[in-house]
Amino acid sequence: MSGVDKDQDLAQTGTVFNIQKYSVHDGPGIRTIVFSKGCSLRCRWCSNPESQLVAPELAYNRGRCLEVDKCGHCIDACPSHAIRRGDDDKPVLDRKYCADCAAMPCVAACPAQALLVYGSTRSVADVLSAVQKDAIFYSRSGGGMTISGGEPLLHADFAVALLRQARAHRLKTAVETCAMVPAVTLRAAAPYLNYVLFDLKHMDSAVHKEQTGHSNETILENFRILVTEFPELPVLARTPVIPGFNDNEASIRAIAEFIKPYGQVEYEMLPYHRLGTQKYEFLGRTPPMGATKLDEVLFSRLLGVAKEVLGARVRNPA
Repeated sequence: MSGVDKDQDLAQTGTVFNIQKYSVHDGPGIRTIVFSKGCSLRCRWCSNPESQLVAPELAYNRGRCLEVDKCGHCIDACPSHAIRRGDDDKPVLDRKYCADCAAMPCVAACPAQALLVYGSTRSVADVLSAVQKDAIFYSRSGGGMTISGGEPLLHADFAVALLRQARAHRLKTAVETCAMVPAVTLRAAAPYLNYVLFDLKHMDSAVHKEQTGHSNETILENFRILVTEFPELPVLARTPVIPGFNDNEASIRAIAEFIKPYGQVEYEMLPYHRLGTQKYEFLGRTPPMGATKLDEVLFSRLLGVAKEVLGARVRNPA
């Protein structure tokens, strides 16, 4: 870390929407996941819609509301008059008028926590302090800290500073990334990583752009950079299997063939789920995938295709 200003690193800030403890699915061992806000892509199946925009967002869980007659404090607190009484006696949030004011006084006024904010500004020092509280679990299990999102490497200065200081404190680090970021960012982060979970969604650039908002050239080139320039860094390539997008033999075989030459890379397929649906509703959005479900029999068959190409490098679903 020669030439690195520790105090400057610790003072770096980013927008974080969750710090999740005791995870066992996002890297080796028991881990704490730091979720940063902001993503380069707009995947239709995204299960963390609150991660997409960089700025903090107001969410409304109507199920927790105490009703206007019993409370109604949020209506009085809103400076932009975006909250009114609804037909069912619960407040209605009109997002056309919501100014997304920095203070969000309506949230502070809500005793039931029906109104909440996704995202707050956190410093590297603050996040690191929270992560270190569970250091005993990391040492016993081989775990550590995983940065996720959104796309955590979208915020290069914050992400690299956090990874660098975590390693300085002898914490093992990992990143969950789609790598839709400049190559210089990936190269800056890699020396401070112990493990990479790398999303590969589709090999056809046009299809990728249609479903995620961006083509895949940058992602594929960053994958090549990572595995060739940092060959000792363990990489787990992951594909979310999405109905109507890549739930077919040709798509999975193409991804597996792309991975095959890189012997240090393992592969994992993640079945599509609808666990983020409610969060879309909290944010006043319509879930893009609707009621779509994944065919479990088809998923098993596609898993067999991947194993046919990659053999024991394919992990069975958790």
